[in-house]
Amino acid sequence: MGSFIELNDTLQITTEQGFPEVLLNLGKHQKNPIKLEDLGDKIFEFADKPRARIYHPAPTRCFLVQNIQGKWLYWGKIIMIEQIISGTTKENQTTSGKYKIIEVYDPKYQIQITKYESPEGLSYF
Repeated sequence: MGSFIELNDTLQITTEQGFPEVLLNLGKHQKNPIKLEDLGDKIFEFADKPRARIYHPAPTRCFLVQNIQGKWLYWGKIIMIEQIISGTTKENQTTSGKYKIIEVYDPKYQIQITKYESPEGLSYF
């Protein structure tokens, strides 16, 4: 018997899991870069990330990555405010939580970091 908890420095989520696609829209961002000030002090939530995971707690940063049909798109940095692991068995555990965006990447840098930091074959670009 034992337990398995994944340690993550990257919150990689889909729109369904809580990625704020309405605010962070790639087409809009490439035409008129979104600034951190545009987001205010908004706290975002994510839910139903499969498996038990621990993200770096604040004040340590995590990366924010949008999962678009399995492809990774880096957006910036966040701090994790709250983390909840739910489920009664290893097979049905999920992680949910709250985060605050602390940096939004410039569109040119966003392309670079996405290309170089995404796992092999998973870059959006």
